[in-house]
Amino acid sequence: MEIKNDLLLRAARGEKTERTPVWVMRQAGRILKEYREVRGKLSGFIALVQNPDLAAEVTIQPVDILGVDAAIIFSDILVIPEAMGLPYTMEEGKGPRFPQTVKNEADLARLNIASEDSLGYVIEAIKVTKRELHGRVPLIGFAGAPWTIFCYMVEGKGSKTFSLARKTLYNDPAFAHKLMDKITESTINYLKSQIAAGADIVQIFDSWAGILPNSQYEEFSLRYIARIADAITEVPVIVFAKGAYASRRAIGAINCNVVGLDWNMDIEESRHLVGTDKTLQGNLDPAVLYADFETVKSETRKMIDQFGTFRHIANLGHGVYPDMEADKVKCFIDEVKAYSSSRH
Repeated sequence: MEIKNDLLLRAARGEKTERTPVWVMRQAGRILKEYREVRGKLSGFIALVQNPDLAAEVTIQPVDILGVDAAIIFSDILVIPEAMGLPYTMEEGKGPRFPQTVKNEADLARLNIASEDSLGYVIEAIKVTKRELHGRVPLIGFAGAPWTIFCYMVEGKGSKTFSLARKTLYNDPAFAHKLMDKITESTINYLKSQIAAGADIVQIFDSWAGILPNSQYEEFSLRYIARIADAITEVPVIVFAKGAYASRRAIGAINCNVVGLDWNMDIEESRHLVGTDKTLQGNLDPAVLYADFETVKSETRKMIDQFGTFRHIANLGHGVYPDMEADKVKCFIDEVKAYSSSRH
């Protein structure tokens, strides 16, 4: 099916666009009352992820309500450990919890490599979403980076430091690499199945990139992201590594199309480090959306001016926060469209 608004895909490939495309990480979620109404019908977040029809409905909501230039499939990065044999729960206000963790070789041996058909509910949600979108905008598929998934599988929950995961890198690096390898193969299979179902572009989220020193990041994370990027040849690939300031040049050297910037990454410096043959994505400080409408508009214009009109996908520097007003998010999106159109 031909995509009517293909700005995101053209920008990712470095082609000319009439304006800067824009979408927002966590655009489907609690900022929208329509999302809260759907979520209220079910027992919780995981039940929504596992319901293809409702997951598709909330995936499309931001396209209809906010006017974003892409939908991103409603799911969770932690479906990968579950498909590998490590189920999780989601506790309201506390986040994910893993009743079992991966501590030793015996735990590792019990894990599967997720196959392309082991996450059928996500694949079905993509198929339903593609059908209901009618080609209006592209659909983004995604997965967590192996290091970020490793953190949860070893730690068993969210953490400010992920000290157990980092301890493993020093005390048993061979074990860490074995687990990373299984996660990486699972992720490649998963992303390929998303693409086969209709995903037009995929993003790799490395949410915990910033807690590793540069040398460890390149050994225990970036080499595995590079493997995934090398394996995904069908569609453009976005890499978003939050906090990986020292590794921007190395990220720019891997086989991806787009490098996502968090809000603390200087735009001019990042362009110099990443190079001109990659598209940059980002990177408005999410907290700007707590300000008044005029401030949201002026800060958005400043961001557009810094990135320029070529090889840029507008986004926040991280996900939108749950207590933000949808009208402020829409103000950001509308201003990207209006201001970048005047500059292109």
